[in-house]
Amino acid sequence: MKIGSIFQRLRHSFDNAAGTIVFGMEDGTVSIFGLIFGVAATTNNAKTVLIAGASGAAAAAVSMMAGAYLDIETTRDEIDATRSSLPTDSVMSLADRLAAAGVSSEQSDALAVAVANNPNAMGGLLLALDGASKAPLNPLEQALWMLFADFLAAAVPILPFVFVPIMQARIVSGAVTVALLIGLGVGRGRVGKRSTVRAVAETVSIGIAAALAGVAISVLIDHWFVA
Repeated sequence: MKIGSIFQRLRHSFDNAAGTIVFGMEDGTVSIFGLIFGVAATTNNAKTVLIAGASGAAAAAVSMMAGAYLDIETTRDEIDATRSSLPTDSVMSLADRLAAAGVSSEQSDALAVAVANNPNAMGGLLLALDGASKAPLNPLEQALWMLFADFLAAAVPILPFVFVPIMQARIVSGAVTVALLIGLGVGRGRVGKRSTVRAVAETVSIGIAAALAGVAISVLIDHWFVA
């Protein structure tokens, strides 16, 4: 397979998974941001922070990958089940819907008869008329993109604790994570075709709330179980 075709296929897969990638990165960033800051609030041992962050990131990424796979697979199965359980009057139903959509009666009748012996084609047309014309996504591709995005984003708040002392790492981790959350907010706004400012504000607020929650629960537990 040529490099150009591989790149084109990868680009097509990336475009189809844009929403999954943004969601995975947001989940990985927010969840590990809260975990890292919760642990870092009660210890000055960078190794403890790294172990907690790395194990949490790995577990969360695999969990999200499985969730994405099962979600897409279930959606695809539902569409297949709809197509295979069409009523006996599907030809008439399809002709009526095409006519209601503005197709002439002669054209709608001809098209309905043409696909009468092909349940998949008829089911696809009926689903398209119902607003479900988008092809089902590939569960494995979406799951792999989710795994990659979730784990990559989760590494952002962790890495500062590898390279700088823990006191400075807390500040650096917070700064780079907030920067990533801003970028994810922009991505959410574009994918969802909504206000970028609102999407950024929501994403950053959720991340900060996760960090505060992690710190609060860690400090409380550390206080209750102090020796």
